[in-house]
Amino acid sequence: MLGIFFALTALFSCREGRGSDASPDCTADTIAVREPVIKYGLPIEDYSVRCDTLRPRQTFAELLMQMGFSAQEVYRLTQCPDSVFNVRRLRPGQVCALFCDKDSAASPRYLVYVENPKDYVIFTLGDSCRATRARNASRWCENEVAGVVNSSLWVAMQESGTSPLLAVEMSHIFGWSVDFFGIQRGDEFRLIYAREFVDDTPLENYRILAASFRASDSTVYAIPFVQDGEELFYNADGNSLEGAFLKAPLDYYRISSRFSNSRFHPVLKRYRAHHGVDYAAPVGTPVYAIGSGKVIAKAYQAGGGGNYVKIRHNSVYVTTYMHLSRFAKGLKVGDAVKQKQVIGYVGSTGISTGPHLDFRVHENGKPINPLTIKSQPKKPISEANRAAFSVVADSLLRRLRGIPHHSGDTVACDSVVVDTVDF
Repeated sequence: MLGIFFALTALFSCREGRGSDASPDCTADTIAVREPVIKYGLPIEDYSVRCDTLRPRQTFAELLMQMGFSAQEVYRLTQCPDSVFNVRRLRPGQVCALFCDKDSAASPRYLVYVENPKDYVIFTLGDSCRATRARNASRWCENEVAGVVNSSLWVAMQESGTSPLLAVEMSHIFGWSVDFFGIQRGDEFRLIYAREFVDDTPLENYRILAASFRASDSTVYAIPFVQDGEELFYNADGNSLEGAFLKAPLDYYRISSRFSNSRFHPVLKRYRAHHGVDYAAPVGTPVYAIGSGKVIAKAYQAGGGGNYVKIRHNSVYVTTYMHLSRFAKGLKVGDAVKQKQVIGYVGSTGISTGPHLDFRVHENGKPINPLTIKSQPKKPISEANRAAFSVVADSLLRRLRGIPHHSGDTVACDSVVVDTVDF
């Protein structure tokens, strides 16, 4: 827009100066003032720019000396705080760009270390060296897509011309409403989503703006809405899509050991990961399922967890209950269990120094700290927000229902400018 403003201003000035005899050749095309090309916050046409790429096993110091820096200059550049520039996190293939005065290639002014298309560190060179962590301006481009599942949701995303990473995003949103391990041929999805771009480079960053998933004859919608300062996804009736977990899998307990990547094992006498929380409790204390789900394992592990039960709650979360003295009567693999249903009793089977429950949680196959799970259900849309939610929901539902299959054209882009951080 700024370039257009300059061009129009010059054109009108030209016509005013020449009066009614103005030449037909006096046009914006011949006198337009071009906007400067800005890269990493710098007008690149004002500098001579040289780029080098970090090679495998090459150190940052070696790259800098290859670019002509002295040993003293290299030392200064590597003394930045790790929060701004950490030389231990450099990766082969990353680029350094050296900006020098055009009239003297021996006068370097800036060094830019490019971490990825979005993030970079710029060093201001001179008598003193100052480093700034910054980000390229980005924009979010909105898209719409719809598709039908033939084999898997991952493949359906690819067949619809969009990223299968959106299948992961959908599992996070619909994890409590749709069993993504049980989807069938003919199930249908519709998405309004945004993808982040830097210049014309697409990034693998996505945001779902609204979605629907139809399994059999039932369709679940995901409508975003901000309530009490928090944005959540709600179904068409205004109920939160986020399910609830119990705060703990037993009533009487004391945490005797927490989640850790390096804990000294009291029996094995060595440090190793403990990806769970231990609850000390008397033998026979009832153990509950923290949420509804399906029993996927019930067994005995002699060299570890003893009697254990594993429950899949949805396509995201799996919980494990270990060192049980015994299982709940009649419990078997494949059973559907409800929240706070007794699945076993505290014991000390397997490798254990005393009665306790070792409770573990996996999110998308990775162990997470059980104490960080959101245990309280989110509130539905309040009466005070019902009218505003209905306006948002009606608009998004119309858009979702109108998306044709195999669409994926960009609808709109929003520009976003991010801040820099100095030291």
